[in-house]
Amino acid sequence: MAAAANGSAGGVDTREEFRRIYGVLKEELLRDPAFEFTESSRQWIDRMVDYNVLGGKCNRGLSVVDSYKLLKGANVLGEEEMFLASTLGWCIEWLQAFFLVLDDIMDDSHTRRGQPCWFRVPQVGNIAINDGIILRNHISRILRLHFRGKPYYADLLDLFNEVEFKTASGQLLDLITTHEGEKDLTKYNIGVHRRIVQYKTAYYSFYLPVACALLLSGEDLINYGAVEDILVKMGTYFQVQDDYLDCYGDPEFIGKIGTDIEDYKCSWLVVQALERADESQKRVLFENYGKKDPACVAKVKNLYRELNLEAIFQDYENESYKTLIADIEAQPSIAVQNVLKSFLHKIYKRQK
Repeated sequence: MAAAANGSAGGVDTREEFRRIYGVLKEELLRDPAFEFTESSRQWIDRMVDYNVLGGKCNRGLSVVDSYKLLKGANVLGEEEMFLASTLGWCIEWLQAFFLVLDDIMDDSHTRRGQPCWFRVPQVGNIAINDGIILRNHISRILRLHFRGKPYYADLLDLFNEVEFKTASGQLLDLITTHEGEKDLTKYNIGVHRRIVQYKTAYYSFYLPVACALLLSGEDLINYGAVEDILVKMGTYFQVQDDYLDCYGDPEFIGKIGTDIEDYKCSWLVVQALERADESQKRVLFENYGKKDPACVAKVKNLYRELNLEAIFQDYENESYKTLIADIEAQPSIAVQNVLKSFLHKIYKRQK
């Protein structure tokens, strides 16, 4: 379920205030009257939350604050507005942490954000499974404490539940598709790829921050189906970029070494290769895709070059941008247009 999100948001002051509010929320959770903490359990939760919720760029969470400012037409938010927007942003960061803790176990990963995956930390192991469950429940505790009296409280709960279900279903599709692909690479196609990306990444990374900001603004999400569609398309475009950068990005610049080829991923690139390859080129793919051997990886990358996938991606990126801009400018609200354009401009032509 790992995915990056929506670029930098907010200035230094916003970022500092956002980080301060994290401390407030964590302290509330460590004093939650629903559980009789022991000193050791309190210390465990304190360390576990810091280890897993912090460490990322907080782009999803800060996007709630950014989007809310644009919807309100305000450069600066009042103290309560900033607190509520940041709290919803942190709920998304908690959701991300929940996904990543469990995702790393499923993928048997070794590192996350430059440090060992939580389940690989000494004395943690399978306790990480329960920690993931606790992280998810923290969201409900935070929402209950700060939004229970709000008219949109039920809508917030429903939104987080719906997005969690979609993301978990996307993860299932990704996991079982990879198993099928290992047996038969031809199972990978653009429809399968789109469905995985849409559910596994786009909803929680793109739609959720804007939906939170809309609810906070007093809007009914029923009226924003078109906005949801645009953000899901944007999230799909973002993941295609990610698939491209996994192969073509500079590891020094993007901060990681791509492994989609070795891991048998249903990547946009392999789907494009399968659509365009002749029989001999498909044999090269079948014989080398999903192998850890660097020589096999090199053969796949050479085939991608033969098929000119870099140029195909550039065309896809330009067409996606034009389509998204047209869809955005068709929205009746200028404020909503500004939110959507802000998201798009953070990711268009990105290099990491």
